[in-house]
Amino acid sequence: MSKLKTVTEIGLILAAVIVLFLVGRHWLGADDTGNVHEVPGTVITVDNSEILQAGIAAVGVQTATVVISGGGWKGVQVEAVNHLNGQLDMDEIYVPGDKILLAVQVVDRKITDAKAINSYRQNWELILFAVFAVALVAYSGLVGLKALLSFMGSLGLLWCFYIPNLLNGAPPLPLSLAVLVLLSMVIILTVAGVTRQGIAAFLGTVSGLAVTLVLTLFFGDKLHLGGMTAPFSSTLLMQGNYSLNLQHIFYSAVLLGASGAAMDIAMDVSVSMNEIKLKRPDIGVRELIQSGFNVGRMVIGTMATTLLLAYSGGYLTMLMVFVSQGTSFTRIVNMKLVAAEIFRILIGSIGLLMVAPVTALIAGVLLTVNLGAFRKHKPVPDHDEKTFPESGR
Repeated sequence: MSKLKTVTEIGLILAAVIVLFLVGRHWLGADDTGNVHEVPGTVITVDNSEILQAGIAAVGVQTATVVISGGGWKGVQVEAVNHLNGQLDMDEIYVPGDKILLAVQVVDRKITDAKAINSYRQNWELILFAVFAVALVAYSGLVGLKALLSFMGSLGLLWCFYIPNLLNGAPPLPLSLAVLVLLSMVIILTVAGVTRQGIAAFLGTVSGLAVTLVLTLFFGDKLHLGGMTAPFSSTLLMQGNYSLNLQHIFYSAVLLGASGAAMDIAMDVSVSMNEIKLKRPDIGVRELIQSGFNVGRMVIGTMATTLLLAYSGGYLTMLMVFVSQGTSFTRIVNMKLVAAEIFRILIGSIGLLMVAPVTALIAGVLLTVNLGAFRKHKPVPDHDEKTFPESGR
């Protein structure tokens, strides 16, 4: 068993490293395809004469003189256009000294056109991720390193496999369920190892996902929720993706959002029960399961509120608009966008309610079962002539 555990853990870690390598190649090579390249640059001067101020928003074109600071055209000076559409959540107006991301068109190794895309935030994002990685490994050691690898592997699977297949028209719900089961297995078994508590956490997570899927299909139909409440769903349609099942993609997003909390609760319950078993080896199945139920109740008590706060935080400005306009509670809860978020919160919370007791039951059995009883016993001698005394011949 220990050899199997070691081999499996090494295999999962290597798989995460390979996925991370492939994702890195994919991202780094994305800028070098075709004749359009993405490069960083620093703004020297700007021309705002063609910008029209429309209230607090701005429309028009800003022209910026930019010195490219990376890639094969480092040091080259270009004139870049920055289109403003009056969208405060998307538009950016630059000033001299800003570091921005450019899309440059190249013909015969010469830049023929340049467009400003966004402020260049990549370096600071990488620094922030490095702080997270160092803090995680410093506190958790090897477990933290395995968690970091599983995090990157999960990101790679979603970015390079899951999303492209959704865009190619794969059935969203079967694909999502398969991907989430695979992710749960990789994440849990990478962090906890192929151990009894790890297996219990995985099985508990899968049971929660199954319940969440059933509830999503049933109540999604009753609430008449489509997929247009999801961010950028209209943009997907305008890009020509008319064959996509946006309703099932919305349901898949609900499953995806609930899966992380489900893994968290399942791991909390199973690891807590394993610690109890280690401290009290003589504890019985019933008592151990009862302890798991008690841990699960406490975790669920805060996790449901965590989901509420997480989703409310994402739509805080929307809630502020409703309050400022004096919108009635009845009108708010019947709005399609609000109903979709209520749906997410409650479906996820009910799925979590299933994860905790199921994980406790599975962990209680797995942690107390005696595997030695299933090993080979000393064979009973056959009734052949060697079993009889010599005088009996």
